[in-house]
Amino acid sequence: MGDNLAKRTSASSVTNQTNDNFNIKADQHLRRREDSGGVMVEVSCRGGMPQLTVPLPSRRERCRFTLRPVSHTVGDLLAMLKHEDRGIDRVTVTTNDGVRIASSSSIESLLMDDFKLTINDVEYNVDVPDRDMLNITKDDLNRLSDVRTLVHQLYEALNVEEHQIKKEHELVTKLESLKVSLEPLEKKRQSLEAVAVRRTTALTWFGLSLMSVQFGILARLTWWEYSWDIMEPVTYFVTYGTAMAAYAYFVLTKQEYLLPDVRDRQHLITLHKRANKIGLDVVRYNSLKDEIARIEQDLARLRDPLHLHVPPTPTYSFPHSVSAAHLRSIQSAASSPLDRLRSLLSRLRRS
Repeated sequence: MGDNLAKRTSASSVTNQTNDNFNIKADQHLRRREDSGGVMVEVSCRGGMPQLTVPLPSRRERCRFTLRPVSHTVGDLLAMLKHEDRGIDRVTVTTNDGVRIASSSSIESLLMDDFKLTINDVEYNVDVPDRDMLNITKDDLNRLSDVRTLVHQLYEALNVEEHQIKKEHELVTKLESLKVSLEPLEKKRQSLEAVAVRRTTALTWFGLSLMSVQFGILARLTWWEYSWDIMEPVTYFVTYGTAMAAYAYFVLTKQEYLLPDVRDRQHLITLHKRANKIGLDVVRYNSLKDEIARIEQDLARLRDPLHLHVPPTPTYSFPHSVSAAHLRSIQSAASSPLDRLRSLLSRLRRS
């Protein structure tokens, strides 16, 4: 009888636990239905900007998000939701057909049709009102683009000169620093350059001396010691041997045997050999020279009149009888609106 009582007790406890689990699941299901059905996600427009009102799951309250149609994307909206409520683990945006909308899509394209917003396990159907109700038309977007372009042009006209002066100052300062670092290396290079020039010149004259000695020996053997019949094969082999030497130079150096190239190669060999002896870092010297050349090129491009945004000089001439006031009026009339605005601001700053 005690065994039967224990079995009945265990069976009743299992039944109660099952009923509790069922009640919990039913409450969760009803809560999800209440969230998705009773609480809606609203899309409205205030101040010309679309606003999305979304219920937050953690605090059980509604929150309004202001969106920018052009600059904001779906990814920005998802980031706003997760930042506002840390209890959101998963949030997605899909079409009514269940196709997921990419995070890179703009808010403008999102608000073209109805969509679904899923927060954690709750799905909301978002009904987008007409564009007339949102006050977002193509003309408004074009007007906004024109305003942004105008603001960019005004900012460029007012600040590009200051930016160019600042950039030029930075480049000049860096150029002076590089020239100071290059000065001791340049002195060593100039001393090595003089030594290399003297050695290359000496080798050039030494080669000419050897050719003169060869010419004298062949002339002596041809007209004094022997005859041309005997020396002709000798001169042939001497000429062919010279050609073989030139070809050997090409094989070893991968360069054609041209006298200016031979002289420059010997000059560089002497320069690099003696640079290691006196402690001249050729690699650092070359890097400094390249950096200086690049900065000078940037300065030349920065000082180019085509990049200074200055008004073009007039190509017409004035008679000598034109007054200064009349000349200023003509120049002010010929200038662009941005130039007139710039001159007005400069006068206000001086005053």
